[in-house]
Amino acid sequence: MPRGKSPQALDLPRPANWLDQEGVSKQTGAYEALRSAILGKLLPAGSRLPSSRTLAERWQVSRGTIEAVFDRLHAEAYVTRIPGSGTRVCAVVPERFLMAGFEDATPAGPFSEPAPVSDTGVREGLPFVARRADASLFPMAAWSKCATRALAAATPEQLCSDDPAGDPGLRRHIADYLGKYRGVRCSPQDIVVTTGIRHGLDLLARSIVRAGDKVCLEDPGYPAARALFAMSGALPVDIPVDAEGIDCAALRQHADASLVYVTPAHHSPLGVTMSVTRRLELLEWARDSGAWVVEDDYDSEFNYHSAPLAALKALDQYQRVVYCGSFNKTLFTGLRVGFMVLPPGLLPLLLRTLQATGRSVGMTEQLALAAWMEDGAFVRHLRQARHAYKERRDLLLACLERDAPGRYTISGQQAGFHCMLWLPPGSDERVFCLQAAQAGLALQPLGDFCHGVQLAPAVLIGYTALSLAQVRHAAQKLALLLLID
Repeated sequence: MPRGKSPQALDLPRPANWLDQEGVSKQTGAYEALRSAILGKLLPAGSRLPSSRTLAERWQVSRGTIEAVFDRLHAEAYVTRIPGSGTRVCAVVPERFLMAGFEDATPAGPFSEPAPVSDTGVREGLPFVARRADASLFPMAAWSKCATRALAAATPEQLCSDDPAGDPGLRRHIADYLGKYRGVRCSPQDIVVTTGIRHGLDLLARSIVRAGDKVCLEDPGYPAARALFAMSGALPVDIPVDAEGIDCAALRQHADASLVYVTPAHHSPLGVTMSVTRRLELLEWARDSGAWVVEDDYDSEFNYHSAPLAALKALDQYQRVVYCGSFNKTLFTGLRVGFMVLPPGLLPLLLRTLQATGRSVGMTEQLALAAWMEDGAFVRHLRQARHAYKERRDLLLACLERDAPGRYTISGQQAGFHCMLWLPPGSDERVFCLQAAQAGLALQPLGDFCHGVQLAPAVLIGYTALSLAQVRHAAQKLALLLLID
């Protein structure tokens, strides 16, 4: 053997049955075989691998396959490849690694499954959990042109902005929109850009809620809000909701609460609109208690009967309301841009939290959306989407009225992405949902949104992200279920 040369590992066995394993390519099989040989010290550090030609002939694969495997091992620092010296193992494997083995480790002590992540169950195109914006209505070609112009004109200062509140231009357009269409008088300095409403709730929970604080929530209500505040250590307090919104008489029993979360424009899930009287009572309670009111205005843009009431924030003379909105609800869910309007007393706290956790919304999305709003395209899209959703709602209601008259009651249909369908008295809503699933329909029972209250049997009907054909076909199935229930 020439001096300085280690023996070539010509006795490397061909991987057993690698060609019989479904879904395993020759390249993957060869890679795993050589990697295992290195980790098992069959090929120790410093040893030289056979040439690609030799190994290809021995393993009956192409030389190109072996070269690709060698390149991958080299990229992962298992081997070095030096012209004139061949391919050598450079990975040093400690003995403790070999002793540990590759068996599945079993943790000592009791083991519990992690808590499942809450899933809203909302899906596009699936009757009747399609309660979100229909992305097929979004004019992507026009958006693309607008975004291209905005990014072409962007300055390095804009792209490298470290303002945690977000792009000033986008915040200016949001403030202008809220003033014109939601009655909210605010300045761009009051606005913080988020990835959506849940991001805003999480920031609030991190910034102003301490472990053990009371947080009042609507019952029934939005499950994600409850989960986010509970994760911060808050003590959830369930406040009933009636035909006028949250029960302020029950709320007054909790003057020590740190905040209350409400959906006044179109209650989630009941669909009721909070009356002006209740809104004023709620603001009085917040002032007297020194508590914050979090207004989730998730689908207020879509009112089908008349202009919606101005936002609760529009009545906020005491600076106690945090207003949360989302473009994910109005344009498409994957946009991931939302916003908050904050009272002066909260703004510094939220900005510190946002700066510490890292700004989550990319500047390119913000600049594109700012240009989109400046062009007037956002408002035009809202008008078109509102018309499309109303058409789908009207078709749904007409089909049910024609095919199952007197077998149900509808509420919350005046606005938003969904309505409530109240079942005949004595019905079991969960059994009804199981029967619907067998018919190819997905329904959410009202009970999933209730905690301390018990209400009549009902299910949510989401329709906005369905085509007219889907609405018609699914409504016929739903009507048949109502007739046999």
